[in-house]
Amino acid sequence: MELFVIKKITPEGIITEDKALSEEIPLTIEVNGSELATILASPVHIDDLAKGFLFTAGMITEVSEIKSLYVDMDRYRAVVEVEGNPQDFIFKRIYTSGCGKGVIFHNPLDVMGKTALEDGFQISATKLISLMKEFITNQPVYSDARGVHEAAMASAEEIYVTRVDIGRHNAIDKVIGASLAAGIDMSDKILLTTGRVSSEIFSKILRSRIPVIAALGSATNQAAKLARVTNITLVARARGGRGEILSGEQRII
Repeated sequence: MELFVIKKITPEGIITEDKALSEEIPLTIEVNGSELATILASPVHIDDLAKGFLFTAGMITEVSEIKSLYVDMDRYRAVVEVEGNPQDFIFKRIYTSGCGKGVIFHNPLDVMGKTALEDGFQISATKLISLMKEFITNQPVYSDARGVHEAAMASAEEIYVTRVDIGRHNAIDKVIGASLAAGIDMSDKILLTTGRVSSEIFSKILRSRIPVIAALGSATNQAAKLARVTNITLVARARGGRGEILSGEQRII
């Protein structure tokens, strides 16, 4: 992470300090020879971001549909070849809330066709809060730079993958992409995020069939409504030993 010499205002006066600022690149994702989107992202785990982005956009249903993936960090491009023609899909471009002028591609028919998740997976409230505390405590990038978001995937016992990005959407796509690449079944997992949960974030969770999402931030009314309709457990403001269960309370014991 790049350091900048800054002047800091303190009660004792103005002092000089080295400050780490989060890195940002304009990443272009190219699919089958056509530019799909350019998104602002952190320059780490770009392969996971590309995989997760294509999956949550509905362009692929599993990672094996990616025939090749090449990341060119000199030109800030992820060049992907997938089976079929992505232009055959019906997509609506949605500008995301927050995190600058982000954009996601959402297939309305895909989300409408998703059935509600079944009950079965459970986790204790104590363990969930413990996982969130571990998630935040062990992430110096989030605590130091404060200009990034982080996301993690966890089982009922432990966190197994964590990713960071300047965009909360990108961080979640990276975690999902890494899980897909590792062949992890997400149907009995928990997604942790430092960001707010809005409807466009929730659509990624629904597509991945993740039963529980816990957020350091708040949730919007549309996210809560979608969570209740699809029987996904949504816990907001999970911090300081507390949390707000907005849906799927039967999974929290």
